[in-house]
Amino acid sequence: MATFPTQVLAGVTVPDTPLITKALAYAREHVSHITYNHVMRSWLCGQVIANQIPHLKDRDVEAQALGTILHDLGWAETPELISSDKRFEVDGANAARAFLAREGTKEQWDKHRIQLVWDAIALHTTTSIAAHKEAEVQACMMGVMSDFLGPDQAFGSLIGRGVWEEIIKEYPRLGFKEGVKEVLCGLCKTKPETTYDNFVADFGETFVDGYSRDGKRGLDLIMATEA
Repeated sequence: MATFPTQVLAGVTVPDTPLITKALAYAREHVSHITYNHVMRSWLCGQVIANQIPHLKDRDVEAQALGTILHDLGWAETPELISSDKRFEVDGANAARAFLAREGTKEQWDKHRIQLVWDAIALHTTTSIAAHKEAEVQACMMGVMSDFLGPDQAFGSLIGRGVWEEIIKEYPRLGFKEGVKEVLCGLCKTKPETTYDNFVADFGETFVDGYSRDGKRGLDLIMATEA
């Protein structure tokens, strides 16, 4: 596996490449401050966790970094990055693929490597599938989930409380929970058809007046078929 220059962010050693620098600037340009801090915490947490898991140690850390840094472009505040008919994870994966095609070199970013980043983003909320994918996909998902779960619940407490607090100090949560609720409820209002088959629907059913999955659940579709 290729080696990369490194930098230290919030006490965590991470890769430092020109493409990562561009991705950080791209994410900062297109997502909210709350979301940007989330992707940074996710990247750092994922790095800490994956470095302690033997079968993930030989992963492509640049691909992991780019997948995590760009994973929430589907929450972008830039309308051009958001579709009217796709899940936010797919919007993010497509935007990241376009970014890599534009900013990466063909010599370094072949079809397989770009697909790793696409898969990491598209599957980052589908943990039961991402957990059985490539190391880069697993590491991205673990980082994202750790930011939601916290150090005491995330993957066998592989993030110590001291490491977690240093990351939070550098990239504060800024009302992250309410920010996530606002984004996901917004998806339920603006493109509900992309939410019926996934966890976003829980927010619609709980918080959005008039939102309903009736007739649109997998159960409804299967039971409506002929015997």
